[in-house]
Amino acid sequence: MMGSTNGLTSVRGNQPLFSFGVISDVQYADIPDGRSFLGVPRYYRHSIAVLQRAVQRWNDQKKHKFVINFGDIVDGFCPKDQSLNAVRRVVDGFEDFNGPVYHMIGNHCLYNLPRNKLLPILNIPSVDGRAYYDFSPAPEFRFVVLDGYDISAIGWPQDHPCTIEALKFLQEKNPNSDKNSPSGLEGLERRFLMFNGAVGKEQLEWLDGILQEATSLQQKVVICCHLPLDPGASSKEALLWNYDEVMSVIHRYNCVKVCLAGHDHKGGHAVDSHGIHHRVLEAALECPPGTDAYGYIDVYDDKLSLNGTDRMASTDMLFNPQAHFQEKRHQEVRN
Repeated sequence: MMGSTNGLTSVRGNQPLFSFGVISDVQYADIPDGRSFLGVPRYYRHSIAVLQRAVQRWNDQKKHKFVINFGDIVDGFCPKDQSLNAVRRVVDGFEDFNGPVYHMIGNHCLYNLPRNKLLPILNIPSVDGRAYYDFSPAPEFRFVVLDGYDISAIGWPQDHPCTIEALKFLQEKNPNSDKNSPSGLEGLERRFLMFNGAVGKEQLEWLDGILQEATSLQQKVVICCHLPLDPGASSKEALLWNYDEVMSVIHRYNCVKVCLAGHDHKGGHAVDSHGIHHRVLEAALECPPGTDAYGYIDVYDDKLSLNGTDRMASTDMLFNPQAHFQEKRHQEVRN
């Protein structure tokens, strides 16, 4: 008898609550192919074809509630007189999706356009040029989009307090004259590079408030940030400067189940000490012609299931039942 009950549950459990498309690091530019600092080939013109195939596939699947782009839509090598048109071209590519698209900013976006020009084009809700926000596509879930370049030497005016704070921080942490060089930096210190950034104090307080609210509404939370938040899922050179501070806020609560990121082009996956999954998405930019890197995520009550295409690996991210159990106990104690 028990077997048949489980059978029923699993049949019912096979339907996701909703699903959404994902892609990262398109870094389009109308320039010849090149290589990264480490010599990895980059296909600047082809990446927009990857995006077009992704949008076509998402539309054909007719089941995705929205799409999330994890930043870096145009490459820093894009000639600056073409920046605006290149950004618009990629945004138009996303607009072909039959539904809402949520963007976040990456370093390459900011090499091309300052925040005040970029945010309106990406339709990012903003106060004072900040680019963090949240949305709830279903009552049981909340998505939090962090601004990893809140404190940054790129994107703000040169005399802006955020630029000044970032430059002072880099001066203290990175002795190299080229602040994008990790030369001589040891271990996790290798993240103190100019192409990374930090989440500022106000944003940390905002995040804390959102997680408090999500806990009281019994929502599960997915964190999205261009910069990775866990050393197990990313190379050290790609991490958010203060990933540890952000994670210490997140670890105060049990509502966060998954953190998704881009930036580190090879991708990665790890589960941290609190059972939170960290999935860094493989870059569209590094797809040789004819190959792809995009996917969609099916959202269930107890897991996120990433269905990757080609170079984007599929990943099942089961939520930590222990965290849910603790959450229930806390609820009972509070009630």
